[in-house]
Amino acid sequence: MEINTIGLDLAKSIFQVHAIDAAGTAVVRKALRRAQVVPFFAKLPRCLIGMEACGTSHHWARELARLGHEVRLMPPAYVKPYVKRGKTDAADAEAICEAVTRPSMRFVPVKSAEQQAALALHRTRDLLVKQRTQLVNMVRGLLAEFGIETARGLHHALSLAARLSAGDAPEVPALAQRVVKGLADQIGALQVQLDLLEKDLLAWHRSNELSQRLATIPGVGVISATALAASVTEPERFRSGRQFAASLGLTPLQNCSGGKERMGRISRMGDRYLRRLLVLGMTSLVRRARSTPDAVDPRFVAMLQHKPVRVVTVAAANRTARVAWAIMTHGGTYRTPPAAAA
Repeated sequence: MEINTIGLDLAKSIFQVHAIDAAGTAVVRKALRRAQVVPFFAKLPRCLIGMEACGTSHHWARELARLGHEVRLMPPAYVKPYVKRGKTDAADAEAICEAVTRPSMRFVPVKSAEQQAALALHRTRDLLVKQRTQLVNMVRGLLAEFGIETARGLHHALSLAARLSAGDAPEVPALAQRVVKGLADQIGALQVQLDLLEKDLLAWHRSNELSQRLATIPGVGVISATALAASVTEPERFRSGRQFAASLGLTPLQNCSGGKERMGRISRMGDRYLRRLLVLGMTSLVRRARSTPDAVDPRFVAMLQHKPVRVVTVAAANRTARVAWAIMTHGGTYRTPPAAAA
């Protein structure tokens, strides 16, 4: 039995294996428990292993690569067309085995453990920010029922939570005060955890040379720079900056037929977290352009005079993604365009 290619369908406990030989004939179809995966592949000669990119796929890719195998990860959306019929683990493993051999298939680079650790900080921070927003909105809603209006902005929300934790809400009945105070205490505890996470991200940023170079781009701060450095493993896989921007969903959808080209809204494909960070960074740049136009690129200010704000923001995020690709691929830092410098 000469195994040439293997499709491995990942799961929490039961893994499905579909192996073929050089002629494409299926030679192994079996299910493996988690503890059996590494011993099974350790007995096999070097072969090509395909897996769908998911939360645990990078760990298994590193483990199987240590055994000498060639491991390739694929986006699940690109594997789906190869499923013949039904939705079973065996059918998925067979589809993975078929998709990994296609010459036009696009693969996902394997992340290192250090990159995944940095992304764990980002995911945890994102979750805590959402929970903080929920709690702040809940407190605002409860106080509004008693005629207390709160100013917008995170700074005002945190100062309000500090006053409520100290019991400074005489207009609120005692029964509701205890509830509001409990929510305010949770906001304070979440803020402490967020501060610690951001300190860890700042330390990782200072130790990563690529992240420091990305932070020189206008509108890209420590959060966006560390997220880009940890998420993009092999930027040279993209042929151009536009292809990288397209992978983040920042390019228009194309509807072309009969020689007519129609461009729609942005595709919103790829990494939603990176896309959101870039758009938020450009939103802050738009606010800066409105308050102090001399502090930003004059072309940016000129666009705001003729285009809607959101269109300019997304276009700037697209351009920033291209600049980030150039820095990651060719090295160096951000350089102000000659026209803007003049």
